[in-house]
Amino acid sequence: MSKAEHDIRRKRPVLEYAKQVGNARKACRFFGVSRASFYRWRKAFAREGDAGLIAKRPVARWHPKTTRPAIVELVLHLRRTYHLGPARIVWYLARYHGITISDATAYRTLRRHGLRRLPNRVGRRAVHTHRYEKQVPGHHVQVDVKVLTFHGPAGQRVRRYQTRPLTMPRGFVRCASTGATPNRMPSRS
Repeated sequence: MSKAEHDIRRKRPVLEYAKQVGNARKACRFFGVSRASFYRWRKAFAREGDAGLIAKRPVARWHPKTTRPAIVELVLHLRRTYHLGPARIVWYLARYHGITISDATAYRTLRRHGLRRLPNRVGRRAVHTHRYEKQVPGHHVQVDVKVLTFHGPAGQRVRRYQTRPLTMPRGFVRCASTGATPNRMPSRS
């Protein structure tokens, strides 16, 4: 006997007995069923017949934290067009659209729409770093600022700022004519 047949055989006698006796409370007490369940079964039976007595999975029709369809479409567009993974999709949405979602939400959205894996032809992208180098020496000057708080007499606090130019490590000498900084000290011959 299947689960559907079992549900029908268990619920139909309760409904028939209540109809025969004319009292739902007595029928529920006799079969040991709550009245809320009885009225739910009776309403489903009147609407759908025997199919209404079969237990269905409780599925929420709408959840308040469901990802909005516009965001889902944006996630799918980024994956299909630019082949981005969940982490980069989250970064892109936050940076350029001001939308905050989690990596797990992006991953579940992709998985739900059958985009779980990237194509094999898409390789890993290299991270390009930009070094701080200028063509003209001394183009930018870096200055260290140190804040010193002195406790003077009678608990007075005096705040002073000390600034000094960045010192070069030992072994670096700036050439006066070209402005270059060789890695070694020039020979003294």
